[in-house]
Amino acid sequence: MKSLILLHGALGHNEIFEPLRTELSKYFTIHTPLFSGHGDVEIPENGITIEKYTQELKGFIEKEKLQNVYIFGHSMGGYVALCYAEQHPSTVHSIMTLGTKFDWTEEQALKESKMLNPDVIAEKVPKYAELLENQHGSKWKQLLPAIAEMMISLGKNPPLKDNLSTIDVPVQVMVGDKDNMVTLEESIHVYRSLPNAKLAVLPDTKHPMDKVRPNVLLNAMKDFWNLS
Repeated sequence: MKSLILLHGALGHNEIFEPLRTELSKYFTIHTPLFSGHGDVEIPENGITIEKYTQELKGFIEKEKLQNVYIFGHSMGGYVALCYAEQHPSTVHSIMTLGTKFDWTEEQALKESKMLNPDVIAEKVPKYAELLENQHGSKWKQLLPAIAEMMISLGKNPPLKDNLSTIDVPVQVMVGDKDNMVTLEESIHVYRSLPNAKLAVLPDTKHPMDKVRPNVLLNAMKDFWNLS
């Protein structure tokens, strides 16, 4: 059976893919690895970077002995998937990204990272703080600043910035029309920069994965991957 890896975003969790699993299991063996710092996986001592997460994806694919793998990445997961494909194209069949922010600048990264203050979140958005604690345990308060540092490092040196034209695997870039973190413009720019890409705008769709209607996403997946 074909292998599909579902990659969660920063501060996400692999449980967000449960609504998709039953349907996708008809076509694929599903893999849902957790990036370090997320769920019950410890935060690395030397911090979190996109390069580290790309290495983790490489390690997972090698450990599971996967070949010709299909990848779906939400948000940061999509960025990691493309970084991996740029370095190891021969192991990738194709990639779908959803809500992936590509236009990273230092200014943008600092702005985004300032919203990851655990004390402010605990005070102002207690329900979100509770969700983070349920998914990542008490270390969620250390995970937020670690992700903020990753964003800043991404803003200073975005690894995909000048490398998109070298990624030749089939890619479908997807963005929700109500995504307040990712612009349609940056998604179009990436779609046009990739040599073998398609673009899809999902209607009435916000950034968080749990706000994405499963049927809308599944229909896009079935269309791109020719599932029937």
